[in-house]
Amino acid sequence: MDDPEVILSIEKSLWNKGYKLIAGIDEAGRGPLAGPVVAAAVVFPQNVNPFLFKDSKKINERKRKELFFRIFETAISVGVGFADSTEIDELNIYRATILAAKRAVKELSVEPDFFITDYLKIPEFAGRILPIPKGDERSFSCACASVVAKVTRDYIMEELSKVFPGYGFERHKGYPTKAHVKAIKELGITPIHRRSFGKVSGERERGGGDSFPLPAEERLLYYKEKLQELLRRG
Repeated sequence: MDDPEVILSIEKSLWNKGYKLIAGIDEAGRGPLAGPVVAAAVVFPQNVNPFLFKDSKKINERKRKELFFRIFETAISVGVGFADSTEIDELNIYRATILAAKRAVKELSVEPDFFITDYLKIPEFAGRILPIPKGDERSFSCACASVVAKVTRDYIMEELSKVFPGYGFERHKGYPTKAHVKAIKELGITPIHRRSFGKVSGERERGGGDSFPLPAEERLLYYKEKLQELLRRG
């Protein structure tokens, strides 16, 4: 049963301890073979009335998009951060996820007093962070961060499918489906594929000059621009 008291219980316990600005953090895109990992940080006011009670993956796409815009309307602040495939290859996926989460926090308009994460441990926030298993099902702030991260990443992958046709990014969002692996074998890998991942490592490079920025800094700007484009659609 959807229970506002249960989904807000962790936040309320922290508010009662004097923490005023609590950020829920979650990510999307650790498992795909291509594209960025996206993290979101969401801070709500203490009088928020919960409107989300489950992990974003258990909600259909139409409902997720509705919730996405509602979160931006309701929250005190929302920050979204990215780590590109080149950074994932350089750092590994876990460290790149932490990097994306820290970038998401930097995008907030407020400085959080405390953080709740979906079991993501961020050393820089030690002493004011609570990493909990299945955080996106137990914390309202984390659940909302999960929605923001997933909707943002899905939109980016849909846009990247126009830049790199033939891979089906608009359908599988870069995950290792049979169709995606087959496309890699037939077409080669693109600049957004994660070369350190097993099903990608050693595959031939795709020929031709694709109009996608190579430096990570330019790619991060591209992802930010796509987020703003998505928000304008709302």
